[in-house]
Amino acid sequence: MPSRSIPSCARAWRGTAFAAALLLLSAQAHAQGAGPFGALPGSWSGGGTISLSSGANERIRCRAAYDVGSGGRALQLSIRCASDSYNFDLAGSVVYQGGAITGTWSESTRGVAGTVSGRAGGNTIQAYAQGSGFSAGLSMATHGNRQSVEIRPSGADITAVSIVLARR
Repeated sequence: MPSRSIPSCARAWRGTAFAAALLLLSAQAHAQGAGPFGALPGSWSGGGTISLSSGANERIRCRAAYDVGSGGRALQLSIRCASDSYNFDLAGSVVYQGGAITGTWSESTRGVAGTVSGRAGGNTIQAYAQGSGFSAGLSMATHGNRQSVEIRPSGADITAVSIVLARR
């Protein structure tokens, strides 16, 4: 496996942490009731693929936990993901108001953080996240107890993330 320079690796980690933050927002599309997060409390798990700028693809596995408050309009989240080359531990806080989502995230093993904003409607979410020197777009859809997420980071060694989560 080719070695990555430290700056390149740091960009990849930030992009992966950023992708995880976006992944966690996908949960809101599943929720019903008073607020969009109302059906989310509990544990979720799944996996998918990370595509790297080198052309390589890696499988990734994730476990998420969601705590919901404010009548389903506030979400505290925690997620751990791992692939052959990447591991991260992410925490976040997201709120919903009038169709808009906003929040923050932090990745503890790399010391990076950022913000997320976007819109939720029906079973889909379109969001934009940013952090130290990078950004990413997110598209997601939820059907029943399964969530599919597509993430397109820029400014990172990761070019795409595709993940499916299911309630455990």
